[in-house]
Amino acid sequence: QVQLVESGGGLVQAGGSLRLSCAASGRTFSRHAMGWFRQAPGKEREFVARISWNAGITYYADSVKGRFTISRDNARNTGFLRMNNLNSEDTAVYYCAAGVPGNYDSWGQGTQVTVSS
Repeated sequence: QVQLVESGGGLVQAGGSLRLSCAASGRTFSRHAMGWFRQAPGKEREFVARISWNAGITYYADSVKGRFTISRDNARNTGFLRMNNLNSEDTAVYYCAAGVPGNYDSWGQGTQVTVSS
């Protein structure tokens, strides 16, 4: 497994931007796909975006397509989620995960993103 720590969350006004980071420990991070998920209060956790091990393939939920960008820097063992044009529906705890898409076995503790209208 890989240990993951998210950062970069916070309070932002609607229309603003944030960049989340996911710092990984362990030498196997570069071998795994990485995903971002979020969970809003009272709702189930939902998929946001994922990226292949070599960053060659990315995939987004329809709700964030065109606004969010997932990326990674394997040399720094870090993944990123750039979020633009945020709205209140993006308010949630955001989690990064690593492993096999659909069966991620490493998860971070989450970082809170709050969008004020």
